[in-house]
Amino acid sequence: MNIHEYQGKELLRKYGVAVPDGKVAYSATEAVDAAKSLGTDVTVVKAQIHAGGRGNAGGVKIAKNLDEVRTYASEILGKTLVTHQTGPEGKVVNRLLIEQGCDIQNEYYVGLVVDRATSRIVMMASEEGGTEIEEVAEKTPEKIFKEVIDPVTGLMPYQARRLAFNINIPKEMLKEAVKFMMGLYKVFEAKDCSIAEINPLVTTGDGKVMALDAKFNFDPNALFRQKDIVEFRDLDEEDEKEIEASKYDLSYISLEGNIGCMVNGAGLAMSTMDIIKHYSGDPANFLDVGGGATKEKVTAAFKIILSDKNVKGIYVNIFGGIMKCDIIAEGVVAATKEVGLTIPLVVRLEGTNVDLGKQILEESGLDITAADSMADGAEKIVSLVKA
Repeated sequence: MNIHEYQGKELLRKYGVAVPDGKVAYSATEAVDAAKSLGTDVTVVKAQIHAGGRGNAGGVKIAKNLDEVRTYASEILGKTLVTHQTGPEGKVVNRLLIEQGCDIQNEYYVGLVVDRATSRIVMMASEEGGTEIEEVAEKTPEKIFKEVIDPVTGLMPYQARRLAFNINIPKEMLKEAVKFMMGLYKVFEAKDCSIAEINPLVTTGDGKVMALDAKFNFDPNALFRQKDIVEFRDLDEEDEKEIEASKYDLSYISLEGNIGCMVNGAGLAMSTMDIIKHYSGDPANFLDVGGGATKEKVTAAFKIILSDKNVKGIYVNIFGGIMKCDIIAEGVVAATKEVGLTIPLVVRLEGTNVDLGKQILEESGLDITAADSMADGAEKIVSLVKA
């Protein structure tokens, strides 16, 4: 789950991490009122969407008076920003962050991720702030410094101090930098983050170390205990099909292809998409119905796939372990009858109650193509869609 920059900064404030003063605005009038209340000579007008690269797309403007605030707010609100993270369709701006300007001296990068190789949280830092960290890693990897954090002790002050030294934070600001990093780690740990990225972290002329931007992602499996984070959810920023899938606890990600996929298990789902591509097809989605899906859940998954107008065929690939093949078959039959399916459907079943599942499909009287293996099913659905 993602949140907006201004929401991330609210979190940082609660943990004593310095951020510029700012207010959210939903109209040009609210933007001007916010700028008045901030009372600074320079005001930053920032588009709030769940994507990076906003500045390069015209979503961040520096205003030197209230007239410019109104002008920039009017220009950005309702605009579709296209960045390297939004895809060609872009995202519509529905809200702004109106923020005080800062006397920026230097820019840095600080981020936290969960490192799968060590199964620990890692803090990364670089003096190449304001640049995409992937670009820094590719061109100048020696400028990225890392500290692996022991889960028992948490981030230690000496680790934060070492990072601050390595990225050349001015000596007189080391104490503030350490305080910043310690606070950022506390947010990451307490709120079950999967990513926390401050880019840029800045030092200012008045001796402050501040987060000029804030990006947070959260572990969806931990949201049940993070009610305050769930309240930050902006449904306007999410795909309607993904929102519907979340109501049924389905793992669904919309893609740009034309072959809908319904699979149980994330690994099998990824393999299914790979083999569809192998046979020159294009998956329309990632959809994992999980190991304990009910008939109703399978029916809902089927409807979500069919709600994508780009879908020209569906491939159901199920290996029955906890999930029984007859349950999948009943859901497929029910959904097919309910929506009046008119596009090709290929089903591959294997595992628990597979014979019963196949019997249900055969006796349904529906136009369903059976597959003997994953590869056989992928080849058949690609052929049917192209035909």
